[in-house]
Amino acid sequence: MISNSFKTNELANYRLSIAPMMDCTDRHFRVLMRQITKRSLLYTEMIVAQALHYSNNRNKLLDFDEIEHPISIQLGGDNPNLLAEAAKMAEDWGYDEINLNVGCPSPKVKSGNFGACLMGKPKIVAKCIENMKKSCNIPITVKHRLGIDNLDNDDYLIKFVDTCAIAGANRFIVHARKAWLNGLNPKENRTIPPLQYERVEKLKNKRPELLIELNGGINTINDCIKTLKIFDGAMVGRAAYTHPFIWTNIDPMIFGETQDYQSRSKIIKKIIPFAQKNLENNGRLWDISKHVLNLIENIPNAKAFRKELSEKCQNSKADVSILKNIAQQLEDAGH
Repeated sequence: MISNSFKTNELANYRLSIAPMMDCTDRHFRVLMRQITKRSLLYTEMIVAQALHYSNNRNKLLDFDEIEHPISIQLGGDNPNLLAEAAKMAEDWGYDEINLNVGCPSPKVKSGNFGACLMGKPKIVAKCIENMKKSCNIPITVKHRLGIDNLDNDDYLIKFVDTCAIAGANRFIVHARKAWLNGLNPKENRTIPPLQYERVEKLKNKRPELLIELNGGINTINDCIKTLKIFDGAMVGRAAYTHPFIWTNIDPMIFGETQDYQSRSKIIKKIIPFAQKNLENNGRLWDISKHVLNLIENIPNAKAFRKELSEKCQNSKADVSILKNIAQQLEDAGH
């Protein structure tokens, strides 16, 4: 277990955060992103409270590296008692904050009665928040949509947020789209419902005392800078996962931190010790290398570099010499 010892300065880390994404934001990707930005808030993939309760291997679900701070764990569930238990575990494990998923529209999540469908059950969400607040002393935040299906107007959104705020939620991350729980799959729900930033801005204007963070369609650091003129934070999703290298100036541009130039070769060299540690714990080189692929783009011979990395690292006996070799090739090529 890790003590949550990360200290923040006057600029909150949630000013820029990397969204929780299933099958993307695992501990290996987070280690990669931590070489790119020391300050941004990172999120786990969603962890279901019920799964934690019944798990025989909580280490696998909860463990992270000290370097990943500041880090938020995203929990899914609708049972206040199980969520309270999970929140206590998260605090004991050293997480910096806890996020409740009220935004995922997948059929599997819906069948479990949590995620976006909980926007239709604000009293249950409030009870979950209340119980989590009682069980731990770290912030509880809520990630949600503008609305769902026919529950989609400004009055309903404000009432939902008010209910959660009264229950003790510390911050609201608003994906600026509604979700259709019937008729659209999760991927379609990320693109087909139109972005409505003006509705999130209206929420912020009506509740200026609340911390409101914008999520959805934020694709560049300049987008983040514009967002921060209105909102308390900007959350980046797929753009950070698929194009990690374009975010190497986050810390100086968003947090005012000094930072040396980050080359692709330097970033890869920095993650080699973590890759080695993963191998020693019976992991595979591909666990971390699959995330590195997206780092290698927009340079000459990028396709060839990625092909070499992919083919060699997927071998079950692959070792870190492959990463060392790729890093050296990139350095020699000025990348």
